[in-house]
Amino acid sequence: MHIAVAGNIGAGKTTLTRLLAKHFKWEPHFEDVVDNPYLDDFYHQMERWSFNLQIYFLNSRFRQVLQIRESGKNIIQDRTIYEDAHIFAPNLHAMGLMTNRDFNNYKSLFELMESLVEGPDLLIYLRSSIPNLVNQIHKRGREYENSISIDYLSRLNERYEAWIQSYTNGKLLIIDVDNINFVDNPEDLGAIINRINAEINGLF
Repeated sequence: MHIAVAGNIGAGKTTLTRLLAKHFKWEPHFEDVVDNPYLDDFYHQMERWSFNLQIYFLNSRFRQVLQIRESGKNIIQDRTIYEDAHIFAPNLHAMGLMTNRDFNNYKSLFELMESLVEGPDLLIYLRSSIPNLVNQIHKRGREYENSISIDYLSRLNERYEAWIQSYTNGKLLIIDVDNINFVDNPEDLGAIINRINAEINGLF
């Protein structure tokens, strides 16, 4: 079984992935932030490094999806291959930070990859307001995220909502994270687990 957690920067994907992996005894697959050779450069010079970064993520996530399907294990994945293609790359293109040539090249590669993989059995989308995202980003204090603007986060949020409205790759569970605290409040985490159990039971 393949479960994936989607959401904007700071929505709590990695934390929830870790907590659910522990509870359900699923194997977690995290986003490659630490070893990513482009991330720091990208945040300092987006126009120069946007295409490189997106190709790196696409390669990394495509490899992840293939490994997940081949493993036969129950796996929970932090962020999906779709988010780069439907949210991050188009946003960089729309902001003039990725050229038409690079964007078309990227899209063509994604479409080829998408034709070779299946969507997750269940997608969990963490919906969040901008103030909540900003608060979470500041709280975790990653240096390269200090330059992320409210405008950038807002654009991403709009694209996330548009993508989720048209999502048809499998089962979808939307969790509004603004008014819950699944880290410190066991009841909030329990409520999420109950909702996931209801969805998973419907998968079989």
